[in-house]
Amino acid sequence: MEDTTQRDRIVVGVDGSAPSVAALRYAARIADAFDAPIEAITTWTYPPFSDPSLIANWSPERDAAAVLDEAVEEAFAEQPPVGLVKTVLIGPAAGALIEVSRGCALLVLGSRGRGGFAGLHLGSVGLACAAHASCPVVIVHGTGDADAAAPAPATGAASRS
Repeated sequence: MEDTTQRDRIVVGVDGSAPSVAALRYAARIADAFDAPIEAITTWTYPPFSDPSLIANWSPERDAAAVLDEAVEEAFAEQPPVGLVKTVLIGPAAGALIEVSRGCALLVLGSRGRGGFAGLHLGSVGLACAAHASCPVVIVHGTGDADAAAPAPATGAASRS
């Protein structure tokens, strides 16, 4: 049986983009308001090329952890939320976050990540999570504290019973 604290946690997806840093800040405010633990998650996958000589000394997991550390530093400077847990998972971001959503109270995401098309208002990970997550999903639009103050609730996952 899963620990109640674990199920009450607020998970935020982080890819190092400005919207994901804003999502981190917003998730921290929600976690503080509900006295809930917060977990920042980033993911990684191996690149599509497979020449071992090109990646012999490279660790995508280490790079993902560095991106997560930098995003937490950017979001909170020297004072991250007490008890903030940083997690690096292997796998595509949408699938990993949807899986994690089965055991948390809320999933918070930035409206756009680093990839895709600049004109889109919602990135593919946010769209997939809003449609398939097992918990409510909050999409934070914008990149700053003022912008992050009023996130738009995602439709779909929040209405599930």
